[in-house]
Amino acid sequence: MTQPWTPDILGEGFEQQTLNLDDGAAATLVRYLGTGPQWLEAPEGERLNADILYVHGWSDYFFQRHLAEFWHRTGARFFALDLHNYGRSLRPGLVPGLVTNLSDYDADIAAALEAMGRTGDSAGRPLILLGHSTGGLTLSLWAHRHPGIASALILNSPWLEFQATELGRRAIAPLVGLHARLHPLAPLPPVDPGIYTRAVSAALDGEWEYNLEWRPDRGFPITPAFLDAVFRGQATVAAGLGIEVPVLVLLSDKSYLQPKWSADALTADVALNVDAVAHRSLSLADTVTVSRLPNAFHDIFLSPEPIRREAFQRIGRWLPTALQPSDAVAWEARTAGL
Repeated sequence: MTQPWTPDILGEGFEQQTLNLDDGAAATLVRYLGTGPQWLEAPEGERLNADILYVHGWSDYFFQRHLAEFWHRTGARFFALDLHNYGRSLRPGLVPGLVTNLSDYDADIAAALEAMGRTGDSAGRPLILLGHSTGGLTLSLWAHRHPGIASALILNSPWLEFQATELGRRAIAPLVGLHARLHPLAPLPPVDPGIYTRAVSAALDGEWEYNLEWRPDRGFPITPAFLDAVFRGQATVAAGLGIEVPVLVLLSDKSYLQPKWSADALTADVALNVDAVAHRSLSLADTVTVSRLPNAFHDIFLSPEPIRREAFQRIGRWLPTALQPSDAVAWEARTAGL
């Protein structure tokens, strides 16, 4: 049964809808109905006539108001999906982030597209997929399995390869797979010392406020089931996906993967080996643009404001070449003024 749209926790202009899935789980779709001006009150033909679907990463949920506002200014319709067992979709008694195969999220995405009005031939608008970290890996695999639906794929620091590179992943993947079969929910040793939280949280050295139950300081406990699902997804990417639409990968120019705090964490990705991910990005499609942003955070759009602005401008320069010209008139000129 389709649930009604209700006011969302992000406040004015944001609404959410519960998506009931066949297995009894639920996902949550958020939409932005902003009333702010679009670029120069441009006529319909000069707006980005597209739908945006955003998917968050591990131990995360959608709270980036400014991301929705950016896409609204372009004329696009913005939607964000809190996957089952995450964020708004997390219910008492559920294991946060529980998944055994990243294809399990196909049902979430299908329900979201239906709620967005994108069924059959009735969509009528290009679909741009926007994924962060594990969400970027999930959407890459989804686009590979569902050709002909999306028009472009934008990946924000996607977790396409293990931090210890492909060699390390291949070495430990069999052991992780064995644990996933025998003890799927046994917590693995913690790997997050809280460095990323210190960099982004307004309570510490960052500027962002969010729900600490949905985005804990040190993340959800990582389980063998989850890590096995990620490793199998990364192996699929490494074999080559052949995604048929243009792909933009946004990454920091460097990583900081040390276990102790340093001011260097404020100018780097503290979650991924960005060089390994940049290399693996070339396995996604024939047409891939890798864009490295100096001093960016793991979530490019939680970086300091000048870096966020540069990221938006780079999207603006890329989209006209990714979409049909009629879908992206005057994009580069408009983003240049952000």
